[in-house]
Amino acid sequence: MSSASRSPAEAYAESRRRASRPQLTDFLSVVSFELDPFQLRACEFLEDGHGVLVCAPTGAGKTVVGEFAVHLALAEGRKCFYTTPIKALSNQKYADLCARYGQDKVGLLTGDTSVNGDAPVVVMTTEVLRNMLYAGSSTLNSLGYVVMDEVHYLADRFRGPVWEEVILHLPESVRLVGLSATVSNAEEFGEWLVTVRGDTAVVVDEHRPVPLWQHMLAGPRMFDLFADDVADTHVKINPQLLRQVEDLARFHVPWTRGRGNKGGRPPRSTGFKPPSRVDVVQRLDAAGLLPAIVFVFSRAGCDAAVNQCVRYGLRLTTPDEVEVIRRIVDEKTRDLPQDDLTVLGYWEWREALERGIASHHAGLLPAFKETVEELFVRGLVKAVFATETLALGINMPARTVVLEKLVKYNGEAHVDLTPGEYTQLTGRAGRRGIDVEGHAVVVWQPGVDPKAVGGLASTRTYPLRSSFRPGYNMAVNLVHRLGAPAARDLLEQSFAQFQADRSVVGLARRIERNREALAGYAESMTCHLGDFAEYASLRRRVSEREKALARQNTSASRAETAASLEKLRKGDVIAVPSGRRTGLAVVIDPGLEPLGEPRPFVVTEDRWAGRLTSTDFPVPVEVLGKVRLPKQVDTRSPRSRRDLAATLRNTGIVAPSARKRRSTADDDAELATLRRALRAHPCHGCEKREEHARWGERYHRLLAETEQTERKVAATTHSLAREFDRIRALLRERGYLEVVEDEPEGGAVFEASSEGVVSEGAASERAASERAASEGAASEGAASAGVASEGVGAGEPEQRKRRVVRRAGQERVSGGPGRRGGERVTEHGRRLTRLYSESDLLAAECLRHGVWKGLAPEELAAVVSSLVYEARRDGPMEARLPAGKVSDAMTATARLWAELEDDERRHRLDRTRQPDPGFAWAVYRWARGESLERVLGTTDTGGTELGAGDFVRWCRQVVDFLDQIRDVVGGGDPVGAAARKAVDALRRGVVALATV
Repeated sequence: MSSASRSPAEAYAESRRRASRPQLTDFLSVVSFELDPFQLRACEFLEDGHGVLVCAPTGAGKTVVGEFAVHLALAEGRKCFYTTPIKALSNQKYADLCARYGQDKVGLLTGDTSVNGDAPVVVMTTEVLRNMLYAGSSTLNSLGYVVMDEVHYLADRFRGPVWEEVILHLPESVRLVGLSATVSNAEEFGEWLVTVRGDTAVVVDEHRPVPLWQHMLAGPRMFDLFADDVADTHVKINPQLLRQVEDLARFHVPWTRGRGNKGGRPPRSTGFKPPSRVDVVQRLDAAGLLPAIVFVFSRAGCDAAVNQCVRYGLRLTTPDEVEVIRRIVDEKTRDLPQDDLTVLGYWEWREALERGIASHHAGLLPAFKETVEELFVRGLVKAVFATETLALGINMPARTVVLEKLVKYNGEAHVDLTPGEYTQLTGRAGRRGIDVEGHAVVVWQPGVDPKAVGGLASTRTYPLRSSFRPGYNMAVNLVHRLGAPAARDLLEQSFAQFQADRSVVGLARRIERNREALAGYAESMTCHLGDFAEYASLRRRVSEREKALARQNTSASRAETAASLEKLRKGDVIAVPSGRRTGLAVVIDPGLEPLGEPRPFVVTEDRWAGRLTSTDFPVPVEVLGKVRLPKQVDTRSPRSRRDLAATLRNTGIVAPSARKRRSTADDDAELATLRRALRAHPCHGCEKREEHARWGERYHRLLAETEQTERKVAATTHSLAREFDRIRALLRERGYLEVVEDEPEGGAVFEASSEGVVSEGAASERAASERAASEGAASEGAASAGVASEGVGAGEPEQRKRRVVRRAGQERVSGGPGRRGGERVTEHGRRLTRLYSESDLLAAECLRHGVWKGLAPEELAAVVSSLVYEARRDGPMEARLPAGKVSDAMTATARLWAELEDDERRHRLDRTRQPDPGFAWAVYRWARGESLERVLGTTDTGGTELGAGDFVRWCRQVVDFLDQIRDVVGGGDPVGAAARKAVDALRRGVVALATV
């Protein structure tokens, strides 16, 4: 709004705001656009000294609030850390901040990249910050703000726990800025932040700055998903679309193997053929809806789509655009080794870019991925075929987003997209300041219901659920820094525990109501003659014993009857004791079943023919006589049945009267004792006995329900702390923790400082930890190993409004390793504190038992890769291994894993992932100095195809873990020396160039 258009009241309000918030006024003067109300509100909270949680749709401009936190930190002479979930987003944000503040003021730490780590503003992955906190790094000094971009990522099953670790461990003086996609429980998350971080404001905005229109491509036409041209509504699906889908479905014949379908191929004349990817792009181009992102959910599918478009000859660029594309591609890829270009698929990739087409997925070479991102942002690439990784934070908005399918592979199974995922993906549509509206297009396929798509598009409930669980590395670090008692309290403050507390509030209230009702029932069944609750218990025990004996009797009777039926033979005369077939019968066929009960086929004296079962005989069947039968008996003939019935009557055999089995209850001593006690009880003679008994039955049913609910609450309460206790028990057994009975001479083992609780005897270790943190030694993929949830605790969330654990540096830490009767981390445990991996404890065990000693650098890289690499399938498969030491070390590693898994099962802990040797051969050959062409051309990864991008990514993760091992054991150790040499050998060629 220009100053000329402001009213006097608005101008006055603006002048007051400028006076009260000078930093925001200064920030607004350098921002090239006017802030939305939610952005202004969040920035005002920040300058007023509050932490802030901002929840807004993708593309709404949440990052402006994070950038204002950077502005505040620099103005106050303090530091700001800007954390992101992935390296690509870190790199992008680093470039943005460098452009604004200059490279001298901005640093980057992403696990394998360390640039200017002591700068006042540092962009980093969340794992790096977590490791700094555990190491007590001096880099944390003067930290004033931490921005957690995409903070809803804490729901991620594998890496989410790291976010909560950071939130819980940050010093109280640090103001937290959480930036989240729209979630329906933002207030709940904000309330938890208030509990653990203090004053935190929640700012929620659900308005999309660019309206989003929903469409469905059904056959040759594209339809609006909703009726009446109203976007984002679930009131009514477009009736024209429904009619089109019905017509298309009528022509679709499901493909099934069987008769008339040779070779399992669908008949050519029937079936539905969806539009090709070329068709989709051309239709979008004709409608003016490019640039577009087409989500395919398959790396191979993305690359195949690009190849299809190129083979077809599709071109979306002008000659001038081609020249610009060539210049940018040359600049971005000038450092790639010329000898590797062919094996990298460089020329095919470049040709597709020049046509305005590209793929984007985690398997791409980092340099390729960076180039695609820049070209797309510049509008030079018009169609990108991508997996869902593009939807996470990277700034690549489009005019249109296309979803080929509504099913994706989540690492374990193919599952339907959730409403939250649908919103995250389609949120890329609509470029702020460029497009007046965005478009989301779903390609119809057989089985896709437009109403279900409408539900996905209109749902606005995306609850944020914590994935926080303690792991081995977390456990030893918590004991190391805080001591076990304070660590348990800290776990009780997690968002996971907070949510569990709320989940049992309703159960607790139900228990309370039930207890009140039970008191009323107890009063209603009060008897003046005695204790009716005691009498009701006797009645119940009598009833339960009678039912148990009846079950036993029925089971025994059925077994005896079945045994007697097995003895029947052709011509035997038997008596059917009850039912419509009562009377004599002759066995025509014994009906013996190999895997089931006998079902004899009989003809009765009233001419009925059919099969009998054990249920027709309450007591075992007896053979009363025998008649001679012809070889073939035609029971379908009425005359034959009449003759057989006459034969039965002429035998003179008389069916015995029905016999009853004597009940075992008649002979049961326990039941007899209970019945005597029941009759002798004073309440047995009460005239209102049955009325009281009805109240007693109600009391018993409600009591059983209440006790079951209480057991559920008990199983939920403090489960994180109990899981932590089980982890500690296993770590004690294996020598990573030890119990301290008496405080050692010389006072406390640990000291408290502004940098954290640090072992007096481990100064060199702390220095190594600081170096590891500042160099970004933690892999973004190396989150704490998660453990299975049992549910987490009840408690009183309303009263939990302050922190129980004071952070290190503010006071001496109670329950720490120097505490009498406490618990401390051993030498092996201190190694574990600096191993960040899903297989952290297994790696520590391998170092402890020396199974990697004597390995050459390339051999160590091969073996270590099995703890890092995870093929994109279920369970490790057989893969090629170098013979000799590598094979032996891999076998020893697998043996330690099996022993560890047994212990984990015994302690009821989630099991460490089995080592996967699928990358060993590739990394071994690369570390040995072989060319990329030879490595990728002969790689054996257990049946999985390894692309250049995947190869680089896994190499970087192996390098990261080798770096950790080197720092843990020291460069003077043979394993540490081999790790250092392996790192140097792996960091060459395309691996050394990787920055994403």
